[in-house]
Order: sequence, then C-alpha cells, then structure tokens
Amino acid sequence: MTIQTLVKMQRDYYNQGHTKTYEFREKALKQLYNSVVEHEDEIKEALYKDLNKSSGEAYLTEIGVTLKEIRFLKKHLKKLMKIKRVKSEITNFPAKNFISPSPYGVVLIMSPWNYPIFLTLAPLAGAIAAGNCVVIKPSNYSSHTQDIIEKMILSVYENQFVAVVKGGREENQELLNQKFDYIFFTGSTSVGKVVMEKAAKNLTPVSLELGGKSPTIVTEDAVIDLAAKRIAFGKLINVGQTCVAPDYVLVHKKKQEELITKLKKYITQFYGEQPLKNPDYGKIISRKHFERLVSLFKGQEVAFGGEHDVEIEKIAPTILTNVDLESEVMQEEIFGPILPIIAYDNLEEAIEIVKSKPHPLALYLFTTSKKTIHQVLNSVQFGGGNINDCIMHVASHHLPFGGVGESGMGSYHGKASFETFTHYRSLISKSNLYDLPIRYFPIDKKKEDFIKKVLK
Repeated sequence: MTIQTLVKMQRDYYNQGHTKTYEFREKALKQLYNSVVEHEDEIKEALYKDLNKSSGEAYLTEIGVTLKEIRFLKKHLKKLMKIKRVKSEITNFPAKNFISPSPYGVVLIMSPWNYPIFLTLAPLAGAIAAGNCVVIKPSNYSSHTQDIIEKMILSVYENQFVAVVKGGREENQELLNQKFDYIFFTGSTSVGKVVMEKAAKNLTPVSLELGGKSPTIVTEDAVIDLAAKRIAFGKLINVGQTCVAPDYVLVHKKKQEELITKLKKYITQFYGEQPLKNPDYGKIISRKHFERLVSLFKGQEVAFGGEHDVEIEKIAPTILTNVDLESEVMQEEIFGPILPIIAYDNLEEAIEIVKSKPHPLALYLFTTSKKTIHQVLNSVQFGGGNINDCIMHVASHHLPFGGVGESGMGSYHGKASFETFTHYRSLISKSNLYDLPIRYFPIDKKKEDFIKKVLK
C-alpha cells in the first residue's frame, strides 16, 4: 500500500465518525495499554539491542512513563471530551455559549530514536484520546524498536485507524508531502525546520519537540553534593542522548573544583571504575553519532573520563574543563555523555552566557536563594526546567512539556496531550424566542448611546 493510499484510507475512516465516540476512544486507549504490558519483554529486548538500555532503565524511562500517560488519559477522558459551557454576553442575549473539543482528523506522529517507545506512544495516546486517526513514523535508527512498535500496533489496530510507516528519508519525504490535519514531530532543530516548511504548504498546524543546549547553573550557595548527584543522573540517563539532558554546566568559580570532585564520585558510584565494561551502561545509537561525539572532546581539557571503544560504540562519562565558549562543543547540542564545565565570576555573567544562545528546551538551576531563582526565571527564556534537580519535569503528566523558539513549539503530556491534538470550537446556541433589535441597522444616535454603555 502506498503512503498516499494509506492517508486516504484513514481520512475515509475518520469521516465515517468511528473515532469520535467516548466508547471508541476509551477502548482504543485500553488496547494500547494492554499491548505495552503484553510486549514488555520484547520492548526491553529491542531497547537493549538499539541502545543497550538495561531492563531497569527501559522501564523507568520508557515503559513505565508510557503506561502512566495512557492511564491518565483514560481516567480523565470523559472530562476532557466534555463540552464546556461559558458565560454569555448581553450582546448575545438570549443564548448559551459553549466550547466544543473536536479532533483534528488524520495526524502524523514522527518520533525519534533516543526514547523510541515513550516518544512514540505518549503522543499517540494523546492523539487517540482526542479522537484522531494516526500515521506513525518511527526512527529508522532504532530499527529493533521500530519493529516492535509496528508489531504492537498491528496487534490491536487496523491500518485505517492507526498505522506504522517504516523506512528512512524517502518515506519521511513522502509522508511530509501528504496533507495531514496535524503533524507532531520530535527530533533535531534542523529537521524540525524542514517539517515546518513542508507543513506550511498545506497550512498544517504542527508541534515541534526539538532540543538545544540546555544549561545548568550552579550558584555559590548551592548544595554541591546533591547538585552533583542529580546532574550526573540527568546527564547520563540514556548516556546523554536526551533532549533535556544538562548540556553544559555554569558553576561559580569558588565551587568548580568541589563540583567536579563530587561529579566524579557519583559517576563512579553509578557505573563503576570502568563504565565501558558495565553491561548496564548504554551505547551511542550509531557509528556516525559516536564519531561526532568523540570529535567534540578531542583537543579539549578532559578532567575525567574520555575513554571510548568504537567496536561497542560506547563513550565513558566525560567531564571537560576550561572550555572556550567558541569551541565546537559549545556550538551544538552534545547529545551524549560529555559535560563541559564553565566557571563564572557572578550570576549576571552566567545569565548572559545562557542568553547568548538560542532558547533552550530546559534550564536547571541549583541554588538556595529565592532572589537568585527570581532573577534567573525573569532573565532567561526556556521551555521548562527544574530548580535543584534535573529532567524530572518531563515525568509529570500535570506539567505541559515543550520548547520555545528554536527548541520547539507546542506542548504535551497529560491534559496537554489531549489539547494538542484537539481543535476547540467556539459555539453560540441562540434562542428563537426573542431577538434584540439593537444590533440591526440603521443604528441611530439612541442605539449608538446604548451600545456604548453596553460595550464600555
């Protein structure tokens, strides 16, 4: 079946109205949940083959959060679907005003390779809850996980409702040439620009979940031991192949040595003296990405780590110091286990460094000062973040997740996932019993004076 035929088939199915009922959506979410549970072992196996993710990390960062997202949407589905009545103005008297949630129609979800289960199935759950038909395009890089996603979807849905398209650039281009009602893309900023350009030709709305260089600011009054532990955790989940991983650390110069010492302590505690030999330590997704990462720290001052093995495509956790802001490692998102540490003299200097770069997807601030928190939050634009922690905002379905500027647009998770894939229609239901004559022409002076009183 061609991609064009698939999209047409889904549009025909959507137009029949099957996906719009509560019963259909609730059943579809239950089927998705059960499919994840039933294929848990196969998911873990695929993630291990693609990214060397351990069973525990696979459940923590992929399976568990996916099930949590589906449960939330299923639990709150009736409330999310409910038509909401709002106040009616006197100018519309007598009438009732409503906001009616309506599906977009046929949507495209393009997901990445770094969290191939969660970043595919979480937006899928939102699209299903909102009543859409869905075409999924997983990343070709995570080929084993791509196969299990296809198997899971085929086990519970017909292609006319949810379908998986596998392949590489050719299939991506063909999909983007189709007319979808909404496109949800997670990936790099460069590819996000291509997606948005293609979508613009059909005036298709988009969500772009991108990335960028997410900074971490550690102030002089921070609790350094705990900061180091949480930074190491956030940086090294999925060996740094995370869009919200701390990309670089700005630390007050008086605390730099202590922070580096503590980071070494916790990295060793997490992965041992020889992380490359630790079976639970992840791998870089491909040889291409491995070579790019190694090139970033060649010639840099390595304070810790730096070991790498091309045969198993693993790079040890690596800390860089005395990093030049103009160096290559500070020009692009690292997306790997390399952490530049940059010392600053005062907070204003750190803020200016962050502001000199495109708006990041996340920002992390470690401090015990409310004044500092206020100063940073009011000085810097970013997608979301944590105070005295890293990446944990991503795990909450009560917090919309998304970027701003070059780190993306739109948001999802929990209620926001439903809202992303929903168009909210504004409706007025007017009574036929009475009709205000004041709005009709001609509008004489008496009418005008009355209108002024009403509209002021």
